[in-house]
Amino acid sequence: MLMEKNPAVVGKHPCPECGGDLQWNAAKQSLACPYCGTIVPWSPAQAADLGATIVENDLAAALKNPFVSRDWGGDRREVMCQSCHAISVFVDGKVASRCEFCGSPSIIAHEAERDAITPQSLLPFKISDGQVRDIIRKWYGSRWFAPNRLKTAALTDTLHGVYLPYWTFDSQVQAHWTAEAGYYYYETETYRDGQGRTQTRQVRHTRWEDASGDLAHFFDDELVAGTAGVHPELLTKVEPFPTVSDLKPYSPEFVRGWTVERYQVDLNKASAQNMASMQSQVEALCSAAVPGDTQRNLQVNAQYQGRTFKHILVPVWLVTYTYGSRSYQVLANGYTGAIAGERPWSWVKIFFAGLTALIVLMIFIGVFGGSE
Repeated sequence: MLMEKNPAVVGKHPCPECGGDLQWNAAKQSLACPYCGTIVPWSPAQAADLGATIVENDLAAALKNPFVSRDWGGDRREVMCQSCHAISVFVDGKVASRCEFCGSPSIIAHEAERDAITPQSLLPFKISDGQVRDIIRKWYGSRWFAPNRLKTAALTDTLHGVYLPYWTFDSQVQAHWTAEAGYYYYETETYRDGQGRTQTRQVRHTRWEDASGDLAHFFDDELVAGTAGVHPELLTKVEPFPTVSDLKPYSPEFVRGWTVERYQVDLNKASAQNMASMQSQVEALCSAAVPGDTQRNLQVNAQYQGRTFKHILVPVWLVTYTYGSRSYQVLANGYTGAIAGERPWSWVKIFFAGLTALIVLMIFIGVFGGSE
């Protein structure tokens, strides 16, 4: 087991005025009732009162037995898109008629898997829909070679707030490295040039010496995305998410009314990706520790201990649209506001920009070239 079920945490928390289920409101940074508008401030003290904690889970034990008895804290439905294969989870909310990741209407009911690890913590939305619409309009406006119709519309009518699945990994590493450290030195060399004259020049040589060392490093909340619905190159551009400092224990109020994507990169695959990433970083750290001017034959022996993980949710704002025959995404970090996107090119604008540059070049050559 990764976490015991806590009824206080996963149960519903009604509005004190009308009894409706509270939802997280990004604009007000509070819980709010969608029916009567009552605001219920959320604080770390409330999380403590509920008994909610953020737990680092033992990775080796979880890989042997991934089943979790904990649930999402409310009625839920899952749907799978038949186009992009993203799986969306809706907790006590309405199910969309289209995929919120690619816009396809081809969505079907998906049966929840028994061994799915449910999220234990999350980053709640901090950037509101109004704020992100302004950010997206400015982003579109700065795309000089985008079609005019795209800039004018800004396409924020397709904006959706989505929680994406992530894995975080911690590990302590002890590494021993060996390498050949190269030190540059210079010698004066005499040679004859093309006219037979004697010349001198400085020639660089390398002196190689054996080198070795030890490295101790702690990896804290290394992120591996579990999403299938968002284009990975965009996600990389809007990272990082401040999971080390700002995570909140999972509570259904945060996700109620929002779309949650169910991970499709499972724990086994994510841990393998994390191991490859850590090994690459360790090799880079060891390489940086090699003395001298250059190096060769770096060998690293790394031992990883105390590997733990968390399954978390992070907030993003997503715009998916079709322009011509292609589908595009614009993604904004729902916590920091960082934005990245894809957009079509206006070949008409590019053609006239190139033509203008060519005309300017010809005028420049005509004016300055003819004066010689």
